[in-house]
Amino acid sequence: MEELDRVLKKYATSQDLMDQIRYVAETLSIEFDKWNDQYVSGPSLYFLVVAETDFEEYTDPLGENIWPTDRCKIVHDSPEAFRRVAEDVAFSRDGAIIVTGDGTIQKQMVRVRSPHHAEVSGVAELKYPDWMGTKHMSALETSLRKNVLWAITLSEEDGRVTTYLDGTFQDYPREEIGGRWRPEQ
Repeated sequence: MEELDRVLKKYATSQDLMDQIRYVAETLSIEFDKWNDQYVSGPSLYFLVVAETDFEEYTDPLGENIWPTDRCKIVHDSPEAFRRVAEDVAFSRDGAIIVTGDGTIQKQMVRVRSPHHAEVSGVAELKYPDWMGTKHMSALETSLRKNVLWAITLSEEDGRVTTYLDGTFQDYPREEIGGRWRPEQ
């Protein structure tokens, strides 16, 4: 836990970064109006906010799935550009998007390997709710890694947005996203 505190202090703005990524995921969920259509998948995102650029030890490149860094390289540079690119990626690519603690988005999207027991020793066994699919379980497991600050997912099945931190998660079903600022349906 001391290591996590050190990392979080080093990247004190990680909460703002996570909020901006979550806001975009929530916006895409709310704007998509075909959630109840049969045989239709909604937007899907899986972000990992990491403290260091040393994430190769637990990820594998996911082929041609890339984040177009020529259109948006840093989350905070242009919120509108970030939203537009995230929307394109959410409908056309697969894999986790790596964002470093300073907001820099890595070009190559990745597959994240599950941690070995030794990598997360001392952690109680994780509980997976029935709604969690592979992407969500991966995000929950990956949030236990020492250099992972946050994980954020947007479910293509129901528009649920979930944030993960240190083996815990906060779930936002689509009906509850947005709170007071949500437009009336």
